[in-house]
Amino acid sequence: MKHAIVTGGAGLIGTGICRRLLDAGWRVASFDMKDGAQDLQEAGLRSVFCDVGDEASVAGAFAELGWQHLDLLVNNAGIAGPVNGPIQDLSLADWRRVTDSHLTAAFLMTRSAVPLMGEGASIVNMASTRAFMSEPQTEAYAASKGGLVALTHALSVSLGPDIRVNAIAPGWISGDAELRAEDHAQHPAGRVGRPEDVADAVIYLAGAGFMTGQVLVLDGGMTRKMIYAA
Repeated sequence: MKHAIVTGGAGLIGTGICRRLLDAGWRVASFDMKDGAQDLQEAGLRSVFCDVGDEASVAGAFAELGWQHLDLLVNNAGIAGPVNGPIQDLSLADWRRVTDSHLTAAFLMTRSAVPLMGEGASIVNMASTRAFMSEPQTEAYAASKGGLVALTHALSVSLGPDIRVNAIAPGWISGDAELRAEDHAQHPAGRVGRPEDVADAVIYLAGAGFMTGQVLVLDGGMTRKMIYAA
């Protein structure tokens, strides 16, 4: 049986990834500060408490899990809200809180995971289209996601050929059924993304033996659409 760790496995996207992996017959552990969904735990999900941006917490979580091998690490955790307010008011503590939750967490998790990974293993980092484009006052989040893109290609060179490392850059992903028609219409694909779309991309990258060091943009074409003010 293949083994996967998903960080942030209790969140919207993380839950979708865990569900898809369990359905595909994987043994799955969620590293999060909250338990995974009850139905997923009943289906075999292992919920391990972990503050993924904290070195001691990551070490403790791996020790608690106790696995001897790992086939897939999905670095999905991170503070979701992208807006940090005016840069002149952004404290160093808040900057570090955001960057630690995304970028430092991916480093810490990867460092602990690599000794358990062998030939054919895969790492998937969850970047964002915000690594390539921005709204105002999102510096900490954008820098974190941009850093994940760079970390991805650096790791792919260092860890290849045994371990492949790729990233997914989701755009607008939502579980909200009450979205407006205008929200969906911004996407050439005709709709806002769903957690299942990201989960399917994870499954693809886990098995895509000739793909490494790449960023898979998953945004329904939104970043390809030119938008002019009315």
